[in-house]
Amino acid sequence: MEREQPIFSCKAHVFHIDPKTKRSWIPASSSAVSVSFFHDSTRQIYRIISVEGPKAVINSTITPNMMFTKTSQKFGQWSDMRANTVYGLGFSTEAELNKFIEKFHEVKEATRSGKTNGTIVGAGAGGGSAAAGGGVGGGAGAVSSSSGSASATASPLTTRAKNQQDSVGEVNAVSSGLQPTGESPKHKQGGAGGGGGGGGGDKVGAAGAGGNVDTQMQLKYENDRLKLALAQSSANAKKWEIELNSLKTTNARLTSALQESTANVEEWKKQLQTYKEENSRMKTRIHELDAGGRIGLGESEELVKEVASLRARLESTEEELRSRESTIEEMEVQLQRARAEDLREKMQRLSDENEQLRMETVRAQSQLEVAMSTQDTQRGVVESVNLQLSDRIKDLLALHHELNHLLNT
Repeated sequence: MEREQPIFSCKAHVFHIDPKTKRSWIPASSSAVSVSFFHDSTRQIYRIISVEGPKAVINSTITPNMMFTKTSQKFGQWSDMRANTVYGLGFSTEAELNKFIEKFHEVKEATRSGKTNGTIVGAGAGGGSAAAGGGVGGGAGAVSSSSGSASATASPLTTRAKNQQDSVGEVNAVSSGLQPTGESPKHKQGGAGGGGGGGGGDKVGAAGAGGNVDTQMQLKYENDRLKLALAQSSANAKKWEIELNSLKTTNARLTSALQESTANVEEWKKQLQTYKEENSRMKTRIHELDAGGRIGLGESEELVKEVASLRARLESTEEELRSRESTIEEMEVQLQRARAEDLREKMQRLSDENEQLRMETVRAQSQLEVAMSTQDTQRGVVESVNLQLSDRIKDLLALHHELNHLLNT
């Protein structure tokens, strides 16, 4: 690691996509770990590396075809074809995520520039070495020179396809134990013999097949990423539906409690009216007793006791009436306040949920459009590569027939 130097570091939680379902995340780190960009000045490559203890949770080589997607305010992901997985990073703030995205795009552009220059130089060198031979070697050199010139003046779409072929060629060469690029000395010497045409056809066919496999893999990963985004949106929609149902249930309970309180208030009003009527009757009875005139002594004592009892009962009834009236007023105030607070909270929740749903819908639509655009672009690249491969095969077949004709005559 002496030749690699970190150029940017940050803290984040690392996740890997579930290789079986491709729909859920598996935590790769137990906590926030350091995620760094490294530059290998010798091989001119950039890598993202993160280590937790003795385990490397991220070891991803950045290629020009990689795309980092921001799926939420603090979460982003990218797919690595060589590692055959999708990495996810969760940050503590949105600002840290934005800094990581900027560095990712900067490093990807640097990788794209270095890869494009290397491809053009390699094409020119191939044309020169082929032109150095004589006879039959001159014919092969003409084919190589024409391909080199076509790649130098091609559109960015063709250049991108060439970069994808180079990337897949390196991966296949490393996995099979062969040289990453170029031909072995035996193959170069064999190009001057009678079997030169056949060997060239095999190599071009292998390169074309590698390009098709690379493009198919890229399309597959883009489709998987789109499926993952749609699955996440569907899961979020289900979660919000559950929360909405919970809010509806809570609202129903509050409505029932409010109706019960209203019924209690009505019942207390009826009791208050009954006490008022009884109070009026007692007052009328007292007035009748006071205006009764002359009565006997025994009856007078009995009436005095009855009046005292009625007065005491009247006072207690009035006191209870005042207490009930105060309670009713407090209940009405609380009821109005509870209704207003409940409506305010309900409106705020519904407003927040609608805004979240709208943002998620817009994000899902944008991701879908990007994925569809990428798929169309990749389809165009596949068709272009297929046409180029067909032309190369036709040229090589014609050259092969000419060589056989020359050898037979």
